[in-house]
Amino acid sequence: MKETIVLAIGGNSLILDPKKVTVPAQYEAAYETAMHMVPLLREGHNMAIVHGNGPQVGFILRRAEIAREFLHMVPLDSCVADTQGALGYSIQTALRNALVRSGVERSVSAIVTEVLVDGDDPSFSSPTKPIGSFMGETEAEEHRRNDGWSVVEDSGRGWRRVVASPVPRRILELEVIRSLVSSGIVTIAAGGGGIPVILESEGTFTGVEAVIDKDLAASLLARQIQADRFIISTGVEKVYLNFGKPDQKALDRVTAAEAAEYIKAGHFPPGSMLPKIEAALEFVRATGNQALITDPPNLSRAMAGETGTHIVP
Repeated sequence: MKETIVLAIGGNSLILDPKKVTVPAQYEAAYETAMHMVPLLREGHNMAIVHGNGPQVGFILRRAEIAREFLHMVPLDSCVADTQGALGYSIQTALRNALVRSGVERSVSAIVTEVLVDGDDPSFSSPTKPIGSFMGETEAEEHRRNDGWSVVEDSGRGWRRVVASPVPRRILELEVIRSLVSSGIVTIAAGGGGIPVILESEGTFTGVEAVIDKDLAASLLARQIQADRFIISTGVEKVYLNFGKPDQKALDRVTAAEAAEYIKAGHFPPGSMLPKIEAALEFVRATGNQALITDPPNLSRAMAGETGTHIVP
């Protein structure tokens, strides 16, 4: 049966080798990921793709830091917009080429997407999301004083800028995305969690310095277009309890209630698997449909129920 799927892929899906992060290298990584999507599209499923952009936003900020004596700094909402364009282009081209070479006729389109957040979201007063490159304490203090950055020492590795990560509330281009997806066009949307904007008193919108969690934005999109399935593609075939320990245990099928208990027990790291489980739970609870977490090579097998972690009502 044909389904409407929202697929979230991480920014690191576009980087196969941390030592090779050129644009051509990122395209090759995008193409490899795209080839794993082809079987699902051959089956006729409608699909929206939400990509991460963490590494790529860091690259943009690093370039701006190096060139700051000669060029202006780039606001964070513009960085997200830049990555939506560049990564959307890369994924769009890679997927189109993968489809052509596989003999599958599907159209692909990338949409620059703004996502509404609350201007009074608590994260704006207590930013915690590290972005960009590491700095020495002196440089960090200069940015704090001259550019108004919030900076923190990050796990003994140096200082980093931290920004707000507000909860996504509404996708402004929702009807465009819904129309494209329902017509069978593979739609790349809400890249990097979406460009964060707030609603002003006169009804206008303004971009803000923040990073929206990509998985939470993808979950919101999946709920709002009433997707049949929400898939999070990550670096592991299945979710594990006690991951990396001798007693680690793979999770094959988990109810929403069981997943919530695992969260309470602290099984999922905050900066890694936790936001993915929370995003999946939001979707399952709101729709009564299933969420799936697996890695790109196993997308087709996981859809067939052969692997992956399935979160069910």
